[in-house]
Amino acid sequence: MKNINWFYYAAPQTFYGLAGKAWPWFAVLATALMLAGMWLGFAVAPSDFQQGEGYRIIFVHVPASWMSMVIYLAMAFWSVLGLTFNTRLSGMMTRALAPTGALFAFLSLWTGALWGKPMWGAWWVWDARLTSELILFFLYLGYIALTSAIDDTRRSDRAGALIAIVGAINVPIIYFSVKWWNTLHQGASVSVTQAPSMAAIMLWGMLLMALAFWFYTVALVLYRVRTLILQRESHATWVHELEEVKS
Repeated sequence: MKNINWFYYAAPQTFYGLAGKAWPWFAVLATALMLAGMWLGFAVAPSDFQQGEGYRIIFVHVPASWMSMVIYLAMAFWSVLGLTFNTRLSGMMTRALAPTGALFAFLSLWTGALWGKPMWGAWWVWDARLTSELILFFLYLGYIALTSAIDDTRRSDRAGALIAIVGAINVPIIYFSVKWWNTLHQGASVSVTQAPSMAAIMLWGMLLMALAFWFYTVALVLYRVRTLILQRESHATWVHELEEVKS
């Protein structure tokens, strides 16, 4: 089996072309999966015997919460690669991920408030999971603010990488908070060690939405990183030879 030269794809010029071919496919898949997930979650799945129709917020809230954590871990991963191998693409990928991660963290907090009001009688409580998710949102904002404030891209990438790596410790705190502390927030909706506690149709609706958010994230990040590559490599000859730049 032929070995794949990953460093070849780490070059901005090579990755630009690969991302340009891939992102439309991910966007199409995200749209199809989201439509299917919303249909199952909001039209087919039955009402919950305890929460009634209000539980349907989980089809957005739970996948958004998952993605807010996964994206931050992806930022930490790219940051480690950038600091270890000094690859230019790593900083651009981390920066491209941050706005989408912040969006999902905000969506998680907002949908959680909409869910919490009828269930707990309050829009917000200083619950361990809610508080740690809020900290994650602030970490995203801090990363975006810091990297935007430093003009030198090399220094900006290194400073942002440190935030991403150090802040990653908050992700397991979010995940295990309902086990470590006595919280109002319910436990995990899906566990790899236990059978799901929800009906199969509900589970499928939530998993389809989670996959849709995954593909949406990949599509948006690939599209955004292409813009960053053009900005940072504007001095390169290959950029000026691109048809989209000439036009």
